[in-house]
Amino acid sequence: MASGAIFSSLRRGRSPSLDAFLAPVDISDVALVETLISIAGDVVSCFSGHRFPFQRRNSRFLVGKVDIFRSMLECLRDSGSGGTLPPTVVLCLKELYLLLYRSKILLDYCAQSSKLWLLLQNHCVSGHFHDLSQEFSTLLDVFPVGEVGLSDDVREHIELLQRQSKRAKLFVDKKDDALRIRFYWFLDEFESGKVPDSKDLRCFFVDKLQILDARSCRVEVEALEEQIVNHEGDVEPTVPVLNGMVAITRYCRFLLFGFEEELEIEIQKKGRKSLITQEIAETFLTVPKDFCCPISLDLMSDPVIISTGQTYDRRCIWRWMEEGHCTCPKTGQLLSHNRLVPNRALRNLIMQWCTARGVPYDPPEVVDASVEMFASACPSKAALEANRRTAMLLIQQLADGSQAAKTLAAREIRLLAKTGKENRSFIAQAGAIPHLRNLLSSPNAVAQENSVTALLNLSIFERNKSMIMEEEGCLGSIVEVLQFGHTTEARENAAATLFSLSAVHEYKKRIADNVGAVEALAWLLQEGTQRGKKDAVTALFNLSTHTENCFRMIEAGAVKAMVVALGNEGVAEEAAGALALIVRQPVGAVAVVKEEAAVAGLIGMMRCGTPRGKENAVAALLELCRSGGADATQRVVSAPALAGLLQTLLFTGTKRARRKAASLARVFQRCENASLHYGGLGVGYAFASDSTSTRNTTTTSFVSDVSLPMSISVPVL
Repeated sequence: MASGAIFSSLRRGRSPSLDAFLAPVDISDVALVETLISIAGDVVSCFSGHRFPFQRRNSRFLVGKVDIFRSMLECLRDSGSGGTLPPTVVLCLKELYLLLYRSKILLDYCAQSSKLWLLLQNHCVSGHFHDLSQEFSTLLDVFPVGEVGLSDDVREHIELLQRQSKRAKLFVDKKDDALRIRFYWFLDEFESGKVPDSKDLRCFFVDKLQILDARSCRVEVEALEEQIVNHEGDVEPTVPVLNGMVAITRYCRFLLFGFEEELEIEIQKKGRKSLITQEIAETFLTVPKDFCCPISLDLMSDPVIISTGQTYDRRCIWRWMEEGHCTCPKTGQLLSHNRLVPNRALRNLIMQWCTARGVPYDPPEVVDASVEMFASACPSKAALEANRRTAMLLIQQLADGSQAAKTLAAREIRLLAKTGKENRSFIAQAGAIPHLRNLLSSPNAVAQENSVTALLNLSIFERNKSMIMEEEGCLGSIVEVLQFGHTTEARENAAATLFSLSAVHEYKKRIADNVGAVEALAWLLQEGTQRGKKDAVTALFNLSTHTENCFRMIEAGAVKAMVVALGNEGVAEEAAGALALIVRQPVGAVAVVKEEAAVAGLIGMMRCGTPRGKENAVAALLELCRSGGADATQRVVSAPALAGLLQTLLFTGTKRARRKAASLARVFQRCENASLHYGGLGVGYAFASDSTSTRNTTTTSFVSDVSLPMSISVPVL
């Protein structure tokens, strides 16, 4: 017999009860009969009057069979023969227990699943109904009807059911299958670059599938995206086909239902989200510990599982990883990867708990990383064409829609631009950038945040960088959001946008010269959230790679901000790297030396930083000695514990770190008597080499100048 796991794999977002896989043990015959009556009664009461979108005939027949078995079980209980049943009857009843549970799971799946996904799986689900029918038939063949006391009416029903089950064949509803074929026809049309008539699309989605509003359409999109995440191997439809169908459904969401209804939902949703903490506080509810994120201790809105098996809220654990941590916050175990797997079972439990207690709960609308990966890896012509048409609808709203419609359109463009360079390319080519630039100055915080984030996503595509930079006033508007943005997220994403744009060398000077840009980045590095500091320091690092920006960085206070950042584990590595670039110029070296905490901060990085951080720190100290003159060199030389740290780096650092440490040791040698003051560094001098000379030559000439102990073995670079 087919396993109950077949149907559990169909179940969306929730695992079936363990009872679906295990027959009851250590239970009396009376209790077994009562349990079966209860299960059968649940199936009949829940689904006998339910209007299934598809599989209507198969569902109706299955519920009818379960009802006949319920009558048989009630008759068995009422006859009094349920007290002591023959072993063969007990064995058959235990098998019936499994079949009833599997029937419940399959019917529940058909009742709750996405309409489009159920339609696509029409043949497969029909096959599951047929398998169950065959297994009921097999059970009836071996059930010893004559050994139990059944009434004549019930016996006749059982015999009739037995005959019908033997004649039953696989039934695939022709109307349902015609709709499935129609959906594939739409896919073929988009694949060939044609757009189906809006009347045909309305007839399919609204009249046939009864998807009547924007919210229902969005639910269908999310359901198909979830199937992409959970896709297994050769299961039909394939990921490219699913991507195409997601894109078509998203297009129809805006083509058929417009924007206004979605806007009302968004306004209500934002109002509920803002009140969630207040609602919990006012009702004095105790949130179950398992529903709270171990990092923030707040109710999780989007629980995800990391490689150690622990669950955290997505935003919290993402920021933890962004800060450079590579361990599990709860267990301290090293993370084998940074992939975040949605914990849908827990999310559903949280939603049920909130619903039961009247607490508003709306999981954030995010594009899962797995969806992004599949969407970018498996673009189809149909998906690209449908997304192109969707982008045109959205851009039209950005140009001519109401202020609220523009806000929603910006959000959808932001989401669409998250996946695939093709999407980013045609969104920009279709003229989205000027309209997004206009929204940057919007008094609406949501509109501003969505527009700057959309520009950030578009800027990832190399060709779009020039379009953003050449758009009149766009760079200045991004800087204004960085300075005066309505929300923290908007300011952080503006900094990230500047980082993305500064990847092009000729834009680095333009960004730095823009009034207030570097000052705002320096402020964000000192006062922002951890994520904001990360965005700011990476942008400053990029800007510091342009030699002409050095004076501007000093003038704007960026040097001071980066010195302070050396004490922050999450951004110290990039801060040290930026300082290493700045101090290459004498004016930069002087500015860094003036900061009292600079040398001490770099020494601290050499002691406790990441391998790359240590490398950047020793490089900064070396460049400081080379460009800062005698005062700077003296500050570095007199730093406590530097000798031991250099020796450690010479043996355990990266190749570049060892090379820089050896060069710094030679600087010390020229400054003072190293054999007396830093005798322990002799081994470093012995094997260090400049990039312009060979190992043997450097070692010989250096040892001839200074006689130092050579008791430590020399590592090979």
